[in-house]
Amino acid sequence: MQSDRPFLGVLLMLGFCVLAPLGDSIAKLLGGLIPLTVLLLVRFFIQVTILFPIVLATGQSLRPPPGTIWLMWGRSALHIIGIGLMFSALRYLPLADALAIAFVMPFIMLLLGHFVLAEEVGPQRMIACAVGFVGTLLVIQPNFVEVGWPALLPLGVAIVFALFMLVTRQIAKKVDAIALQTISGLQAVIILVPVLVYLGTMPLIDVPLPQGRVLWLLLGLGVMGTVAHLMMTWSLRFAPTSTLAPMQYLEIPFGTIIGWMIFSDLPNGLAAVGICITVGAGLYIIMREQRLSRRPDQQAEA
Repeated sequence: MQSDRPFLGVLLMLGFCVLAPLGDSIAKLLGGLIPLTVLLLVRFFIQVTILFPIVLATGQSLRPPPGTIWLMWGRSALHIIGIGLMFSALRYLPLADALAIAFVMPFIMLLLGHFVLAEEVGPQRMIACAVGFVGTLLVIQPNFVEVGWPALLPLGVAIVFALFMLVTRQIAKKVDAIALQTISGLQAVIILVPVLVYLGTMPLIDVPLPQGRVLWLLLGLGVMGTVAHLMMTWSLRFAPTSTLAPMQYLEIPFGTIIGWMIFSDLPNGLAAVGICITVGAGLYIIMREQRLSRRPDQQAEA
C-alpha cells in the first residue's frame, strides 16, 4: 500500500516496546493495593481524559466509519481482556518471566498476518522471527510446579493481543490513531462500569481515594498505557503485522532491565543468552526495514 512506511512503523513500535513494560511494572506495584477492575477502569478513564480534549481541539469525529462499529467494540473488549490478564499475571510472576511467556504473541501475529490477511512474508523475515522465537524460548524457563496456574495467564495475553493487533490493523487506516484510542477508551469505560456495579465495587465513593505515591503511580499507569498503545496503533498504520511481529521481541530485554531496576529480578545465564539472541533479531529487522525503505523497489523481496 502507498501509505505503508515500514521504518516509521518500526520506530513507533520500538517506543511501544519501551513504554509498555514501564506501565506493566507500575501495574505490578499497584497489584496488591487496588482491585483489578478498578485498576482497569482508572487506566482507560485516564486514556479518555488525555485524548478527548485533543479530539475536540482538532475537530475529529468519534463516529466509527461504516463497517467498523463491531470491530471497534471487539477491539475494546480484547484490549480490556488482554490488559486484565497481564495485570493478573504480574501479581504472581516476575515482570521478565511474564513478558517472556507472553512472547509467543509475535509468532502468532506473523502467522495471522500471513494466513488471514494474506500479507507477504519473505524468507528473511521468517528466519528473523524464528531466531527471535528461539531466543524467547531460552528466556522463558517456566517453573509450573512453583508458580502453578498463573503461569498460563501470559499465554492468554499472547493470544488475545495477537487478535487485538490483527483487528487494529483492519481499522488503523480508516480512523485517526488518536480518535481510535479515544473511542476505545470510551467503549472500555462503558463496558467496565457495569462490571464494577455487578461485582459490587461501585459506587466508587466506597473505594478509598488514592493519595501520595499510589495516586502518582495510577496517573503514570494511565499516561504510559495511553502513549504506548497510541504508538502501537500508529505503527500498525504504517507497517504490516509481518514487519512488526519480530519487533515485539524487544519488549523482553527492556522488561528485563526494568524488572531488575525496580524489583531486583535478574535472568540467569541461559536467559541472558536468549535475550541477546532476541535483541539481535530485532535489530536486524530494524536495519533491514531502514535499508528497504530507502529502496522501495526491493520491498517485495523482503
